[in-house]
Amino acid sequence: MTISLPPKLNSLPTTLPIEGAVRIDLEEGIPVFRASSTVQSRIEELLTKQQKTPLSAEEEKELDCYEEIDDYLSFVNRTIRNLSVAPTQQV
Repeated sequence: MTISLPPKLNSLPTTLPIEGAVRIDLEEGIPVFRASSTVQSRIEELLTKQQKTPLSAEEEKELDCYEEIDDYLSFVNRTIRNLSVAPTQQV
């Protein structure tokens, strides 16, 4: 089994809450990490604004940071899912 390194996060958005930014759901007994509803609302707010008017440089950077976090959570979730379904290897 090949183990990949997680994507590197360059920074976190200044609006990211320190607590409650990520929620954990169970799907078929496997933990799945997702952005909290507060974080999802902020992302939707930025995306809606982006459709109507250009975002400021700070807002663009914030949205980029959220995209990096999403990539990171996707990596973690894929890794956990793959490990949970991989056959156990005997030494």
